[in-house]
Amino acid sequence: MNPLSSLAACQKLLSSRADGFAELASEALARAVALERGEQPIHAFLSLRDTAPCVGPEPSPGASWRAGGCLAGVPIAVKDNICTTDFPTTCGSRMLQGYVSPYSATAVRRLEAAGAWILGKTNLDEFGMGSSTEHSAYGPTRNPADRSRVPGGSSGGSAAAVAAGAVPAALGSSTGGSVRQPAALCGIVGLKPTYGRVSRYGLVAFASSLDHIGVLARSVRDAATVLEAIAGFDRRDATSQRRDPPRADRVSAAELAGRSIGIPGEYFGDELDDGVRAVMERTLGLLSRCGARITPVSLPSTELALACYYVIAPAEASSNLARYDGVRFGRRAPGVATLRELYGRSRGEGFGDEVKRRIVLGTHVLSAPRYEAFYVRALQLRRRVGDDIRRVLGEVDAIFAPTTPSPAFPLGSRCAAPTDMYRADLYTVAANLAGIPALSVPIGDVDGLPVGGQLMCGAWEEEKMCSIGAAIERLVGYDPPRARGVG
Repeated sequence: MNPLSSLAACQKLLSSRADGFAELASEALARAVALERGEQPIHAFLSLRDTAPCVGPEPSPGASWRAGGCLAGVPIAVKDNICTTDFPTTCGSRMLQGYVSPYSATAVRRLEAAGAWILGKTNLDEFGMGSSTEHSAYGPTRNPADRSRVPGGSSGGSAAAVAAGAVPAALGSSTGGSVRQPAALCGIVGLKPTYGRVSRYGLVAFASSLDHIGVLARSVRDAATVLEAIAGFDRRDATSQRRDPPRADRVSAAELAGRSIGIPGEYFGDELDDGVRAVMERTLGLLSRCGARITPVSLPSTELALACYYVIAPAEASSNLARYDGVRFGRRAPGVATLRELYGRSRGEGFGDEVKRRIVLGTHVLSAPRYEAFYVRALQLRRRVGDDIRRVLGEVDAIFAPTTPSPAFPLGSRCAAPTDMYRADLYTVAANLAGIPALSVPIGDVDGLPVGGQLMCGAWEEEKMCSIGAAIERLVGYDPPRARGVG
């Protein structure tokens, strides 16, 4: 059995042997290195520890609030747009190649306070902009279930590392679905909390009003445990809320009998792959037989949500990425004669095509002639998306829908058609726009390619959402595939 397959497996090894941490750390490092080798490396990591330590990490002084540290000695991976002081933070971009942050993100510091050992930083679409992890300046990540296919994005490296069994859990970030979507395509759990639940301090900004730090793990309970460790108010983040962290010990496979589960018809249209539809229908049949009330609901703003997102997110990105000018930090082009040439060459050489595309789009919608017609209108539609979801969640316990329209698609198949790539986020952007928690749970596969089902609940209802998710997880009993020769 892989000792990194779950937090419980890690804790069993750590408690049963005097050298348990050294063995666990060595196993994690060996598995991570194996992902980077061979004819078709998964390429989940951008940086790793050089060696595994012989002595377990000591919880930091802040660990007292965790009552000894629920993650003591557990290897965790961190997406490479979350700042750390002992690894580079490149955001998958040439712009930040070799950059080491002078501080660690609050989420990372809280992981370490809980006793976690950070194994390394994972690959991602550049600055989190993508749905396949093919837009990394350092090469794509491959799906452990089928190395000819994408792992999803932008947290594809974190998802692949967990799915391949290199770590039991990893941090990712979500702006429009970048935790749930790769979790679904890799056959693991992806948890996006309520906006303001986890501090964004130290998360390199893409679209500030949409960015969340989330968790990828192999079970709902493990995801909830990591969320509890990183959640809570942070005075360094003005959007952080004074809410107690959700407690993982309150997450159990709740009885589904009597639960009202809303099924939005808009998520079952022509965009949905027939195989994914069949897996969803089978899962809904299981829920119904367990006594759950399957309630058809309507979210008429679903189709608008994607268009709304692809106005607001690029607009905020164009503002956030303006700081990378070749002067203060980031790549600086050599041999320039003028300030204009410095800006142009530094940004032109540092950013990839997808980032440039979104900067141009964002600048366009924020320009004086188009601001009212595009950006202000998108903000109005965002409110409508949130109102639709809150109305439905006032009538049902949770919304359940597919996480993605299709299983993992082949590498390179959508790179030449950006709008086709953007459709991969069709079912996930609404939860980010509304700021509510959402969870993807593996529910089956189509020809060996994993499929995820997505739960959405009201703001601050992570405990209820995870309990329903754990019940679905137990009911379906899906065991995701592991990377051949690694898991």
